[in-house]
Amino acid sequence: MAPFPSVAQLIADRRRILVTGGAGFIGGAVVRRLLLESEALVFNLDKLGYASDLTGIEAVLRDAPTAAGITAAEQRHTLLQVDLTDAAATAEAVRQADPDLVMHLAAESHVDRSIEGPAAFIDSNVGGTFHLLQAVRAHWEALPEPRRAAFRFHHISTDEVFGSLGPTGRFSETTPYDPRSPYSASKAASDHLVSAWHHTYGLPVVLTNCSNNYGPWQFPEKLIPVVILKAIAGEPIPLYGDGANVRDWLYVEDHVDALLLAATRGELGRSYCVGGHGERTNKQVVEAICSLLDQLQPSGAPHARLITPVADRPGHDRRYAIDPSRISSELGWQPRHSFEVGLEDTVRWYLAHQDWCGTVRQRAGYGGERIGRILQPPAAQA
Repeated sequence: MAPFPSVAQLIADRRRILVTGGAGFIGGAVVRRLLLESEALVFNLDKLGYASDLTGIEAVLRDAPTAAGITAAEQRHTLLQVDLTDAAATAEAVRQADPDLVMHLAAESHVDRSIEGPAAFIDSNVGGTFHLLQAVRAHWEALPEPRRAAFRFHHISTDEVFGSLGPTGRFSETTPYDPRSPYSASKAASDHLVSAWHHTYGLPVVLTNCSNNYGPWQFPEKLIPVVILKAIAGEPIPLYGDGANVRDWLYVEDHVDALLLAATRGELGRSYCVGGHGERTNKQVVEAICSLLDQLQPSGAPHARLITPVADRPGHDRRYAIDPSRISSELGWQPRHSFEVGLEDTVRWYLAHQDWCGTVRQRAGYGGERIGRILQPPAAQA
């Protein structure tokens, strides 16, 4: 396989990059990579919601080396605290960023929260994407050549828009959409909006749909950090249903590789599925974490004794799996981390950053409790 091109090679002459959701888990990883490995000016648009955190980016701004000739990171990062549901503020942020490339990662993304409060997901993921598309379209149409010819809008989405698989088969770019949760329905809608703006207005777009991401700096409400922190604390580890739901796990830095490739070299109007070749049942993931903690923190062993079955999530998709053949064959992407290596790195990171976990959970008012249960039936229609 040919060596992965450098970030600077991929970015080329696209000097100004707007990343939405850049204080989130995946967006933050994109921002850090751009600051560390390119000369790009990075405009980080984020509403700074409950799961947003700038600690990882601040570490780069403080500590990133400049010996390689890269302009100091703090001179190339601009935070734009904007909620995409505010059309006027979104338009002003796009005007200020004046981007050559937009990478749209901002989204409400936690399925359990979408079950309890779907309105925020519709407002942010559907309405917010609409406002961004309108602002970006106006910006793109006003750009001079050759900036207009080089401009791209990259929309980052999820495999959950495809619904649930049976015991065989994998999602691909031709899989029909079949979302099952308020979250996945809102992302499906945003995907369709982006595609429509390409076909109707000619906006140069690329789309990607990824499998479950994991790695450092993930807000501790998702499965892997929840299990790690519960096990460390000696608390019951919740396992939904029979634990046989399957996900395809993708290490976040491998995802960043794919995103930068797709954003800069993907075919316009095309979508790319990104998966980590890491299919595991939830039970296998939980048991693997417990096994690692038995080695790394033996005083609490065996951690698997803490695994506690709980009632399943409403509408819980049974299986996800991604066929990444298109992005591999067309763009040369392959994940660089096996699930075993990525998971051990992640467990070690959370063990070393328990203070950070406590800080962000306290700030968000989240104590590790289960969310996503249907607490009462919807109000009767008049």
